[in-house]
Amino acid sequence: MSSTEASRRERHRWVRALVSVHDVMPETLPQVNRILALLAAEQVSAVTLLVVPGASWTARDLDTLRDYEARGYELAGHGWRHRVERFGGLRHRLHGQFISRNVAEHLALDSAGIIDLMGRCHDWFAQQNLRAPSLYVPPAWAMGDIERSALAELPFLSYELFSGILSAQTGRLHPMPLLGYEADTALRTPLLRLWNRLNRHRARNNGWLRIGIHPRDLDLRLAEDLRRDLRQFRLHADYAAVGDTGI
Repeated sequence: MSSTEASRRERHRWVRALVSVHDVMPETLPQVNRILALLAAEQVSAVTLLVVPGASWTARDLDTLRDYEARGYELAGHGWRHRVERFGGLRHRLHGQFISRNVAEHLALDSAGIIDLMGRCHDWFAQQNLRAPSLYVPPAWAMGDIERSALAELPFLSYELFSGILSAQTGRLHPMPLLGYEADTALRTPLLRLWNRLNRHRARNNGWLRIGIHPRDLDLRLAEDLRRDLRQFRLHADYAAVGDTGI
């Protein structure tokens, strides 16, 4: 290990990291398994898998989810289909162009539609003999046009937004830096690298950090940055611990 890497590890030693794997669907399971193998090799002790219920799950795929659960991974709700059939206006189109592509399905819905989607998402887990998820993460972290008071009426205990973790019971938002690695274009690479650098710095003051991993990240331009962050941030926590600490 170089002296620079050792110094970084020491600076990040007390930062608690929430590690999540996004977009868990039948077609991404091979990539998810590869990511989980990396996380196991790096001794990441708490991992949350964001599951898309409305995908075409087979009996064998569902057995894989049950195996993940049996191995101690937390399963969370992550939208319904993880794609939009239509864009909900100019704001949504711009969001899709520059941030979310065509996955931010909440932005195409009104409040009633978002509530219906989230309710179906939660119910799906019990229907598949899986534990009911306590965490919900909207695709692209875009919650859309819904009041926080309405979120409190849904069965999820917490929500992950772009800005942090929202407690359903208290309505309190816990701001938390976020690292991402989905650098699938030449333009995104320097922008994400700068974003991650700023958020690593923020994490030293915040004491918390989110590491969000997408299925193709190990084959994209920031794969080594991801591996380096997993080596540097060694103190892991699950999402339930956020409210327990009172941050």
